[in-house]
Amino acid sequence: MYLFIPILRLLLIFLVPAISSAQLQRFEYSANKMGAPFSLILYHTDSVQARQAAVDCFRLVDSLERIFSDYSGESETGRFNARPDTGLFPVSVPLFQLLLASQQAWKKSRGSFDVTIGRLSQLWRKARQANQFPAPDAVAAAKSQTGFAGLVLLPARQAVRRQLPGLQLDFGGIVPGYVADEVIRFLHQKNIHQALVDASGDIVVSDPPPGKPGWSIAINKPESEDETWEQKLLLSNAAVSTSGDLYRYLLHDGKKYSHIIDPKTGYGLTSLRNVTVIASSGIGADWLATACSVLEPGAARKLAKKNKAGLFIAIAGDDKVRIYKNRKFELYFQNDSR
Repeated sequence: MYLFIPILRLLLIFLVPAISSAQLQRFEYSANKMGAPFSLILYHTDSVQARQAAVDCFRLVDSLERIFSDYSGESETGRFNARPDTGLFPVSVPLFQLLLASQQAWKKSRGSFDVTIGRLSQLWRKARQANQFPAPDAVAAAKSQTGFAGLVLLPARQAVRRQLPGLQLDFGGIVPGYVADEVIRFLHQKNIHQALVDASGDIVVSDPPPGKPGWSIAINKPESEDETWEQKLLLSNAAVSTSGDLYRYLLHDGKKYSHIIDPKTGYGLTSLRNVTVIASSGIGADWLATACSVLEPGAARKLAKKNKAGLFIAIAGDDKVRIYKNRKFELYFQNDSR
Protein backbone atom coordinates (compact mmCIF):
# COMPACT_ATOMS: atom_id res chain seq x y z
CA MET A 1 0.00 0.00 0.00
CA TYR A 2 1.31 3.43 -0.89
CA LEU A 3 -0.82 6.36 0.20
CA PHE A 4 -0.27 9.31 -2.08
CA ILE A 5 -3.65 10.89 -1.41
CA PRO A 6 -3.19 14.63 -1.94
CA ILE A 7 -5.17 16.35 0.73
CA LEU A 8 -6.76 18.65 -1.78
CA ARG A 9 -8.23 16.87 -4.75
CA LEU A 10 -8.20 18.73 -8.05
CA LEU A 11 -11.49 18.34 -9.86
CA LEU A 12 -11.17 17.77 -13.58
CA ILE A 13 -13.69 19.34 -15.88
CA PHE A 14 -13.90 16.41 -18.26
CA LEU A 15 -14.35 17.60 -21.78
CA VAL A 16 -17.06 16.40 -24.11
CA PRO A 17 -15.72 13.58 -26.33
CA ALA A 18 -14.45 15.07 -29.53
CA ILE A 19 -13.34 13.65 -32.86
CA SER A 20 -10.85 15.61 -34.91
CA SER A 21 -10.18 15.44 -38.60
CA ALA A 22 -7.75 12.64 -37.81
CA GLN A 23 -10.55 10.77 -36.02
CA LEU A 24 -8.95 11.12 -32.61
CA GLN A 25 -11.25 9.86 -29.86
CA ARG A 26 -11.17 10.41 -26.13
CA PHE A 27 -10.49 7.41 -23.88
CA GLU A 28 -10.50 7.42 -20.09
CA TYR A 29 -9.04 4.81 -17.74
CA SER A 30 -8.77 4.62 -13.97
CA ALA A 31 -7.25 2.21 -11.47
CA ASN A 32 -6.20 2.18 -7.84
CA LYS A 33 -2.46 2.78 -7.86
CA MET A 34 -0.08 3.82 -5.12
CA GLY A 35 -2.93 3.52 -2.63
CA ALA A 36 -5.18 6.03 -4.37
CA PRO A 37 -7.15 6.61 -7.61
CA PHE A 38 -4.93 7.04 -10.65
CA SER A 39 -6.59 8.35 -13.83
CA LEU A 40 -5.53 8.60 -17.42
CA ILE A 41 -7.21 10.40 -20.33
CA LEU A 42 -5.77 10.10 -23.81
CA TYR A 43 -6.75 10.68 -27.42
CA HIS A 44 -6.19 7.96 -30.00
CA THR A 45 -7.59 6.76 -33.30
CA ASP A 46 -7.80 3.11 -32.23
CA SER A 47 -9.59 1.78 -29.14
CA VAL A 48 -7.51 -1.40 -28.92
CA GLN A 49 -4.22 0.46 -29.08
CA ALA A 50 -5.49 3.05 -26.61
CA ARG A 51 -6.44 0.36 -24.11
CA GLN A 52 -3.07 -1.37 -24.50
CA ALA A 53 -1.30 1.93 -23.93
CA ALA A 54 -3.26 2.40 -20.70
CA VAL A 55 -2.40 -1.13 -19.54
CA ASP A 56 1.27 -0.43 -20.22
CA CYS A 57 1.05 2.86 -18.33
CA PHE A 58 -0.41 1.18 -15.27
CA ARG A 59 2.34 -1.46 -15.41
CA LEU A 60 4.87 1.36 -15.45
CA VAL A 61 3.25 2.88 -12.37
CA ASP A 62 3.41 -0.50 -10.59
CA SER A 63 7.09 -0.86 -11.42
CA LEU A 64 7.83 2.59 -9.97
CA GLU A 65 5.80 1.85 -6.86
CA ARG A 66 8.01 -1.18 -6.25
CA ILE A 67 10.92 1.23 -6.10
CA PHE A 68 9.59 4.22 -4.18
CA SER A 69 6.93 2.96 -1.74
CA ASP A 70 7.83 3.48 1.91
CA TYR A 71 4.76 1.49 2.93
CA SER A 72 6.27 -1.78 1.68
CA GLY A 73 9.31 -3.40 3.21
CA GLU A 74 9.90 -5.16 -0.11
CA SER A 75 10.29 -1.99 -2.17
CA GLU A 76 13.74 -0.56 -2.81
CA THR A 77 12.98 2.39 -0.56
CA GLY A 78 11.54 0.05 2.07
CA ARG A 79 14.70 -2.04 2.06
CA PHE A 80 16.82 1.07 2.50
CA ASN A 81 14.67 2.27 5.38
CA ALA A 82 14.90 -1.13 7.08
CA ARG A 83 18.70 -1.07 7.13
CA PRO A 84 19.91 0.53 10.36
CA ASP A 85 23.57 0.77 9.32
CA THR A 86 25.49 3.56 7.61
CA GLY A 87 27.08 1.38 4.94
CA LEU A 88 27.02 1.82 1.18
CA PHE A 89 23.62 1.13 -0.42
CA PRO A 90 23.60 0.72 -4.24
CA VAL A 91 20.35 1.97 -5.81
CA SER A 92 18.53 1.76 -9.13
CA VAL A 93 18.71 4.50 -11.75
CA PRO A 94 15.16 5.81 -11.02
CA LEU A 95 15.79 5.96 -7.27
CA PHE A 96 19.09 7.77 -7.71
CA GLN A 97 17.49 10.23 -10.16
CA LEU A 98 14.73 11.01 -7.68
CA LEU A 99 17.24 11.40 -4.85
CA LEU A 100 19.21 13.90 -6.93
CA ALA A 101 16.02 15.84 -7.70
CA SER A 102 15.03 15.71 -4.02
CA GLN A 103 18.42 17.01 -2.98
CA GLN A 104 18.05 19.97 -5.34
CA ALA A 105 14.54 20.65 -4.01
CA TRP A 106 15.88 20.54 -0.45
CA LYS A 107 18.57 23.06 -1.31
CA LYS A 108 16.25 25.38 -3.25
CA SER A 109 13.66 25.34 -0.47
CA ARG A 110 16.29 25.77 2.25
CA GLY A 111 15.09 22.63 4.00
CA SER A 112 11.35 23.27 3.76
CA PHE A 113 11.12 20.20 1.52
CA ASP A 114 12.98 17.14 2.74
CA VAL A 115 12.46 13.49 1.74
CA THR A 116 14.48 12.32 4.75
CA ILE A 117 11.51 12.90 7.10
CA GLY A 118 10.68 9.18 7.03
CA ARG A 119 10.91 8.79 10.82
CA LEU A 120 8.58 11.73 11.35
CA SER A 121 6.17 10.45 8.70
CA GLN A 122 5.96 7.06 10.41
CA LEU A 123 5.38 8.70 13.79
CA TRP A 124 2.56 10.92 12.55
CA ARG A 125 0.91 8.13 10.53
CA LYS A 126 0.68 6.00 13.66
CA ALA A 127 -0.61 9.00 15.61
CA ARG A 128 -3.42 9.58 13.09
CA GLN A 129 -4.32 5.89 13.03
CA ALA A 130 -4.49 5.77 16.83
CA ASN A 131 -6.01 9.27 17.05
CA GLN A 132 -3.42 10.04 19.69
CA PHE A 133 -1.19 13.10 19.64
CA PRO A 134 2.52 12.15 19.70
CA ALA A 135 4.55 12.98 22.80
CA PRO A 136 7.03 15.88 22.42
CA ASP A 137 10.00 13.63 23.18
CA ALA A 138 8.89 11.20 20.45
CA VAL A 139 8.71 14.05 17.94
CA ALA A 140 12.13 15.29 19.02
CA ALA A 141 13.62 11.80 18.70
CA ALA A 142 12.23 11.34 15.18
CA LYS A 143 13.34 14.83 14.17
CA SER A 144 16.89 14.05 15.32
CA GLN A 145 16.99 11.35 12.61
CA THR A 146 15.93 13.77 9.88
CA GLY A 147 17.94 15.96 7.52
CA PHE A 148 19.23 15.62 3.97
CA ALA A 149 22.68 16.62 5.20
CA GLY A 150 22.74 13.17 6.80
CA LEU A 151 22.54 11.44 3.40
CA VAL A 152 25.48 11.21 1.00
CA LEU A 153 24.84 10.63 -2.72
CA LEU A 154 27.62 8.93 -4.66
CA PRO A 155 27.02 9.39 -8.42
CA ALA A 156 30.15 7.48 -9.49
CA ARG A 157 28.88 4.39 -7.67
CA GLN A 158 25.14 5.09 -8.10
CA ALA A 159 24.80 4.53 -4.39
CA VAL A 160 23.89 6.32 -1.17
CA ARG A 161 25.25 6.25 2.35
CA ARG A 162 23.71 7.40 5.61
CA GLN A 163 25.78 9.69 7.74
CA LEU A 164 22.90 9.98 10.17
CA PRO A 165 21.97 6.60 11.73
CA GLY A 166 18.25 5.85 11.59
CA LEU A 167 17.52 8.25 8.74
CA GLN A 168 14.60 7.10 6.55
CA LEU A 169 13.10 8.24 3.24
CA ASP A 170 9.55 9.32 2.40
CA PHE A 171 8.96 10.42 -1.22
CA GLY A 172 5.27 11.21 -0.73
CA GLY A 173 5.75 14.91 -1.52
CA ILE A 174 7.50 14.40 -4.85
CA VAL A 175 6.97 10.95 -6.34
CA PRO A 176 3.36 11.33 -7.59
CA GLY A 177 4.53 14.16 -9.84
CA TYR A 178 7.55 12.13 -10.92
CA VAL A 179 5.36 9.14 -11.80
CA ALA A 180 2.93 11.33 -13.76
CA ASP A 181 5.89 12.77 -15.69
CA GLU A 182 7.10 9.28 -16.53
CA VAL A 183 3.68 8.22 -17.80
CA ILE A 184 3.42 11.27 -20.07
CA ARG A 185 6.95 10.58 -21.33
CA PHE A 186 6.01 6.95 -22.03
CA LEU A 187 2.91 8.05 -23.97
CA HIS A 188 5.02 10.38 -26.10
CA GLN A 189 7.18 7.39 -27.00
CA LYS A 190 3.97 5.64 -28.11
CA ASN A 191 3.17 8.66 -30.32
CA ILE A 192 0.31 9.70 -28.02
CA HIS A 193 0.67 13.44 -27.50
CA GLN A 194 -2.76 14.50 -26.18
CA ALA A 195 -3.09 13.11 -22.69
CA LEU A 196 -3.77 13.92 -19.05
CA VAL A 197 -2.39 11.95 -16.12
CA ASP A 198 -3.94 12.43 -12.68
CA ALA A 199 -1.88 10.79 -9.93
CA SER A 200 -4.64 11.38 -7.38
CA GLY A 201 -4.48 15.14 -7.73
CA ASP A 202 -0.98 15.64 -9.09
CA ILE A 203 -1.80 16.35 -12.71
CA VAL A 204 0.42 16.46 -15.79
CA VAL A 205 -0.93 17.24 -19.26
CA SER A 206 0.57 17.18 -22.73
CA ASP A 207 -1.02 18.74 -25.85
CA PRO A 208 -4.62 20.01 -25.58
CA PRO A 209 -7.61 17.86 -26.62
CA PRO A 210 -8.68 18.23 -30.26
CA GLY A 211 -10.27 21.60 -30.91
CA LYS A 212 -9.57 22.91 -27.41
CA PRO A 213 -7.08 25.53 -26.22
CA GLY A 214 -6.12 23.42 -23.21
CA TRP A 215 -7.23 21.11 -20.43
CA SER A 216 -9.73 22.76 -18.07
CA ILE A 217 -9.08 22.01 -14.40
CA ALA A 218 -10.98 23.22 -11.34
CA ILE A 219 -9.52 23.77 -7.88
CA ASN A 220 -11.20 23.08 -4.56
CA LYS A 221 -11.76 25.82 -2.04
CA PRO A 222 -10.13 25.40 1.40
CA GLU A 223 -11.81 22.84 3.65
CA SER A 224 -14.22 21.83 0.89
CA GLU A 225 -14.35 18.55 -1.02
CA ASP A 226 -16.95 19.68 -3.57
CA GLU A 227 -16.92 23.48 -3.78
CA THR A 228 -14.51 24.89 -6.35
CA TRP A 229 -13.43 28.34 -7.44
CA GLU A 230 -15.38 29.89 -10.30
CA GLN A 231 -12.20 30.32 -12.32
CA LYS A 232 -10.59 27.30 -13.97
CA LEU A 233 -7.04 26.54 -14.98
CA LEU A 234 -6.43 26.13 -18.69
CA LEU A 235 -3.23 24.16 -19.22
CA SER A 236 -1.23 22.38 -21.88
CA ASN A 237 2.22 20.79 -21.63
CA ALA A 238 2.34 21.68 -17.96
CA ALA A 239 1.69 20.29 -14.50
CA VAL A 240 -0.36 21.34 -11.49
CA SER A 241 -0.28 20.11 -7.91
CA THR A 242 -2.27 21.08 -4.83
CA SER A 243 -1.51 20.47 -1.16
CA GLY A 244 -3.88 20.90 1.78
CA ASP A 245 -5.29 19.16 4.85
CA LEU A 246 -8.78 18.20 3.70
CA TYR A 247 -8.47 14.44 4.10
CA ARG A 248 -5.53 13.57 6.36
CA TYR A 249 -5.01 15.36 9.64
CA LEU A 250 -4.99 14.83 13.40
CA LEU A 251 -7.30 16.96 15.53
CA HIS A 252 -5.75 17.99 18.86
CA ASP A 253 -6.87 20.77 21.22
CA GLY A 254 -9.07 22.24 18.52
CA LYS A 255 -6.28 22.35 15.92
CA LYS A 256 -5.86 20.32 12.76
CA TYR A 257 -2.35 18.93 12.39
CA SER A 258 -1.88 18.21 8.69
CA HIS A 259 -0.13 15.20 7.20
CA ILE A 260 2.29 17.76 5.72
CA ILE A 261 5.20 17.96 8.15
CA ASP A 262 7.44 20.95 8.68
CA PRO A 263 10.93 19.38 8.70
CA LYS A 264 12.24 22.22 10.85
CA THR A 265 9.74 21.69 13.69
CA GLY A 266 8.81 18.03 13.28
CA TYR A 267 5.10 18.83 13.59
CA GLY A 268 2.26 18.73 11.09
CA LEU A 269 1.13 22.07 9.72
CA THR A 270 -1.77 23.78 11.48
CA SER A 271 -2.59 26.54 8.98
CA LEU A 272 -5.81 25.86 7.08
CA ARG A 273 -4.45 26.54 3.63
CA ASN A 274 -4.55 25.10 0.15
CA VAL A 275 -1.52 25.64 -2.03
CA THR A 276 -1.66 25.12 -5.80
CA VAL A 277 1.43 25.25 -8.00
CA ILE A 278 1.73 25.28 -11.79
CA ALA A 279 5.10 24.19 -13.17
CA SER A 280 6.62 22.79 -16.33
CA SER A 281 6.89 19.29 -14.81
CA GLY A 282 4.97 17.15 -12.36
CA ILE A 283 7.98 16.66 -10.14
CA GLY A 284 8.51 20.42 -9.91
CA ALA A 285 4.88 21.20 -9.17
CA ASP A 286 4.75 18.45 -6.54
CA TRP A 287 7.68 19.41 -4.35
CA LEU A 288 6.99 23.13 -4.71
CA ALA A 289 3.40 22.65 -3.50
CA THR A 290 4.74 20.89 -0.41
CA ALA A 291 7.47 23.44 0.28
CA CYS A 292 5.14 26.40 -0.29
CA SER A 293 2.70 24.86 2.20
CA VAL A 294 5.41 24.93 4.85
CA LEU A 295 6.68 28.43 4.07
CA GLU A 296 4.96 31.69 4.92
CA PRO A 297 3.16 33.25 1.90
CA GLY A 298 5.87 35.83 1.23
CA ALA A 299 8.66 33.26 1.21
CA ALA A 300 6.49 30.89 -0.83
CA ARG A 301 5.99 33.55 -3.51
CA LYS A 302 9.74 34.15 -3.69
CA LEU A 303 10.41 30.42 -4.05
CA ALA A 304 7.78 30.05 -6.76
CA LYS A 305 9.12 33.04 -8.69
CA LYS A 306 12.68 31.73 -8.49
CA ASN A 307 11.51 28.44 -9.96
CA LYS A 308 9.30 30.10 -12.62
CA ALA A 309 6.15 28.54 -11.17
CA GLY A 310 2.59 29.77 -10.81
CA LEU A 311 1.41 29.95 -7.20
CA PHE A 312 -2.04 30.21 -5.58
CA ILE A 313 -2.50 30.13 -1.80
CA ALA A 314 -5.92 30.15 -0.14
CA ILE A 315 -5.97 30.41 3.65
CA ALA A 316 -9.23 29.84 5.50
CA GLY A 317 -10.02 32.27 8.31
CA ASP A 318 -12.90 32.79 10.72
CA ASP A 319 -14.94 34.88 8.32
CA LYS A 320 -13.13 34.92 4.98
CA VAL A 321 -10.52 33.28 2.81
CA ARG A 322 -7.27 35.15 2.21
CA ILE A 323 -5.80 34.75 -1.27
CA TYR A 324 -2.19 35.04 -2.39
CA LYS A 325 -1.28 34.45 -6.03
CA ASN A 326 1.36 35.50 -8.49
CA ARG A 327 1.09 36.81 -12.04
CA LYS A 328 2.08 33.55 -13.66
CA PHE A 329 -0.82 31.76 -11.98
CA GLU A 330 -3.24 34.46 -13.12
CA LEU A 331 -2.29 33.79 -16.74
CA TYR A 332 -3.90 30.36 -16.49
CA PHE A 333 -6.67 31.05 -13.96
CA GLN A 334 -9.70 32.40 -15.81
CA ASN A 335 -13.48 32.33 -15.83
CA ASP A 336 -14.65 29.32 -17.81
CA SER A 337 -16.62 31.19 -20.48
CA ARG A 338 -15.87 28.85 -23.40
